[in-house]
Amino acid sequence: MSDGAPRTATKRAGPAQDEPRFRVPPTSIHRVEADGVQVFFRAAGEANAPAVLLLHGFPSSSFMFRELMPRLANDYRVIAPDLPGFGFTEVPPERKYPYSFDRLALTIEAFTRALKLERYAIYVFDYGAPTGFRLAMAHPERVTAIISQNGNAYQEGLGDAWDPIRKYWAEPTAENRDILRQSILTAGGTRWQYTHGVAYPESVAPESYTLDTALLERPGNKEIQLDLFLDYASNVRLYPKFQEYFRKSKPPLLAIWGKNDPFFIPSGAEAFRKDIPGARIQFLDTGHFALETHVVEVASAMRDFLETNGVKHHSRGGDGLPPSSGNAGRHS
Repeated sequence: MSDGAPRTATKRAGPAQDEPRFRVPPTSIHRVEADGVQVFFRAAGEANAPAVLLLHGFPSSSFMFRELMPRLANDYRVIAPDLPGFGFTEVPPERKYPYSFDRLALTIEAFTRALKLERYAIYVFDYGAPTGFRLAMAHPERVTAIISQNGNAYQEGLGDAWDPIRKYWAEPTAENRDILRQSILTAGGTRWQYTHGVAYPESVAPESYTLDTALLERPGNKEIQLDLFLDYASNVRLYPKFQEYFRKSKPPLLAIWGKNDPFFIPSGAEAFRKDIPGARIQFLDTGHFALETHVVEVASAMRDFLETNGVKHHSRGGDGLPPSSGNAGRHS
């Protein structure tokens, strides 16, 4: 029987919450002015850790890295900007910004200068690939390694899903432009990009393609995307230059590929070995947006690849590359 005296709950002994396995570095959000643009970006990790610049693709934003960043941030400084025309980056109307891949690359280069990123690995996906490869060609000494997740640089990597856009390149008429508007720039078209080639499409979090769809519907945004579709031909013309950079600089490269991607097919991943014989190639049984279904596998492969190639945090031992010079620059 109870004697009426108050009882003190006994707390079960358990692991301390500050043990390394419980530490999940926070991801913070910022804005910084670069190239006359208010660039929105996410960041995590210590300022003196080796930097990894994460470059998203169409029609996504830095949101696609939400699950990857915490898995890397104990050992790396991970930084993910939203490209102009995407996510929450703001381009003032008076900037009269020309939406081309040359300009996207110049803006991201200005972004790296604003943050004083002197050396960094790059993770390139989809549109992030021609953007990041332009940075690497311009400043090969800055790029410590490349992780290409369905980020193409070879003709053989372009799948049949490009056929309507190829037609637009050949005949940039209002009719062909409208076909792309009605077929790709829709809620259904965006969802298809996320779920095609995924064994269990219902496993893809709906907020991913729902957010992208909402941002595509902003006034004027579809015209921006159609301009970039047309300008993507400039990337294909640059493929030989990208390949020349690979042959000359031989950056450590991991191509980790959703093998069921209808846009960038496995041949594009395998082609990197033509110019970088030591490139590491890994295929995942998923589609275009591999992080939506295989973020654990991608993070594990990245960690192993970066450590194997000497990209390590000084405080964790090894002979890591010189750290970047801190999170300077005007940003909130």
